[in-house]
Amino acid sequence: MNSPLPSRSTWPLRSAMRNDTIQATTSIRISEQAPKRPELLIPAGDLEKLHTALLFGGDAVYVGGQEFSLRAYADNFDLPSLEQGVRFAHNQGKKVFVTVNILAHNRHLQALPAFLEKLGELQVDGLIISDPGVMRLAGNLVPHIPVTVSTQANVSNYESAAVFKDLGAQRIVLARELSLEEIAAIKARVPVEVEVFIHGAMCVSYSGRCLLSYYMTGRSANQGACAHPCRYRYALQEEKRPGQYFPIEEDEHGTYILNSSDLCLLEHIPQLIQAGVDAFKVEGRMKSPLYTASTARVYRQAIDFWLQTGQPYTPELMAAWQQELQGIATRPYTNGFIMGPAQDLQDASKSRDGDYRLEFCGIVKGYDSGSGRLEIEQRANFGPGDQLELMIPGQPIKPWDCREIYDENGLLLDRARHARQRVWAPYGAAVAPYSILRRVSKRAVK
Repeated sequence: MNSPLPSRSTWPLRSAMRNDTIQATTSIRISEQAPKRPELLIPAGDLEKLHTALLFGGDAVYVGGQEFSLRAYADNFDLPSLEQGVRFAHNQGKKVFVTVNILAHNRHLQALPAFLEKLGELQVDGLIISDPGVMRLAGNLVPHIPVTVSTQANVSNYESAAVFKDLGAQRIVLARELSLEEIAAIKARVPVEVEVFIHGAMCVSYSGRCLLSYYMTGRSANQGACAHPCRYRYALQEEKRPGQYFPIEEDEHGTYILNSSDLCLLEHIPQLIQAGVDAFKVEGRMKSPLYTASTARVYRQAIDFWLQTGQPYTPELMAAWQQELQGIATRPYTNGFIMGPAQDLQDASKSRDGDYRLEFCGIVKGYDSGSGRLEIEQRANFGPGDQLELMIPGQPIKPWDCREIYDENGLLLDRARHARQRVWAPYGAAVAPYSILRRVSKRAVK
């Protein structure tokens, strides 16, 4: 287990995270056997994020190819980079799942067989599929690759889970709209692995099936090309029904009546483990390596702490984990439907003014022991005087007083200003590649 995160100030999640909620009694039947260690599945939009996810605590990653994935605007993996990623993961004793989760049209079926067969040759560890037709193709062409049913299939009851189990699915990603009791009931009644989303962005549609984008822009969310119209600014007008009002919250940035809060089930990890969940999934293939590292690290610690101790999370651990997740958030957090009907899904404000923030400044590429300097690839303007921290796999967060940075010619710089600029900075010890450089900031309250 990674070292505990350093404690900073606490912050309240909308779900009012408290240790007593972790011990809340439910009617779920809990096995008396030792709980199974769930797999932590982290998103990886490219090869760099794949390395980051696995080094910072993920047991597995899920990735998309250049086609047939629901994140068409992520960098995604061509076949050579996917081969590299699978090799790296397997050398670490970890797994790579590939999303083939579009809702396929006839035109997709011509190229799908060759793609599936290539995935079989690369020995990927699983396919994530939503379309029964694609699932049938995979069963015929690459029967040795386990199939996970995507959340896009909207599995929300045990009969649907049983159908997919009978069709050959090894694992099912349950709909995000389920409560803890519903999850436990499905797991108890159907002999299939269940996977649950525990963190990340949510759609306002049911389990991500949305037609807004296609209707408004011609870009289909169900083909991986969502334009995210739920994040647009809207005004609601009803001229024929006076006296009927839709509650709208508005700030200086506008009104966002369809903009969902982000999911965060940190406080419910123990209950989900006890309910028999086999895998925890984080959303975010298009997020930064900082997001990848932070979510992998926090949930790895939360899972391991409870499995090793069986004790409620301490206030100090919860405060530190919450602070870390707050730093990478773009919207308020919600616990969704996990405890029943959701009350706090709508994010009326697009702004996070006044919040503690973490900014991704660079990624460590190497360490020159001769000069005692880190090699860093810049991702955001940084330099001496910034409040910087290093995230190193398996270690506590390290504050860094960076006093000098140099370019490739050894010339002193005041800032690393250019996108993906390589800079070198003195540091007193070797630092592993793929470590994250980040800046701590707090936005001024307007």
